[in-house]
Amino acid sequence: MTKQQIVQYGDPALRKVTSRVIKFDKSLRKLVEDMFETMYASEGVGLAAPQIGVSKRVLVVDVDYASKRYLDEKTNKEVASYSPLVLINPIIIQKEGQIISQEGCLSFPNVVIDVLRHKKIIVKYQDLLGKERKLAAEDDLLCRCIQHEIDHLDGKLFVDKRADEASMKKALEEAGFAGVNSPASPLMIG
Repeated sequence: MTKQQIVQYGDPALRKVTSRVIKFDKSLRKLVEDMFETMYASEGVGLAAPQIGVSKRVLVVDVDYASKRYLDEKTNKEVASYSPLVLINPIIIQKEGQIISQEGCLSFPNVVIDVLRHKKIIVKYQDLLGKERKLAAEDDLLCRCIQHEIDHLDGKLFVDKRADEASMKKALEEAGFAGVNSPASPLMIG
């Protein structure tokens, strides 16, 4: 596993619509391992391939990593609990309701804004072996995280789904992103 550099806001790679994964081979497994290594090292809960400059429809998520810890009896130190998920070629096939919640993004260090998301989703995706699967998530961090990462695969960013323009601009300015130009992809779909 190798920690990769995370692409930051303003890099054109974040606005590209990614390519569908066709080959489920060793190189895909290596990409996923590197993505988890990068996400965990950055203390994130989700990462999409474009965030490390790879234009493939791959995302990794582990919402338990940030919240669930246990005490190691030998060292008496807190240790993270892992519940990794890999979604390849994910598509939201059903969505309901709306919620506003705070989100951050590894490509936007020190930026947290209110974002509008669907309250419930059902996602169809493939696992590392290429097997089709479905996952439902409702009104929780997993639901929001999956939507956030799928947006990355479509060249969309969480600033595109902001709940409040003024507070978003202020947060970007405070984090040093005020002058960044990042036009939305012309291929963006609703």
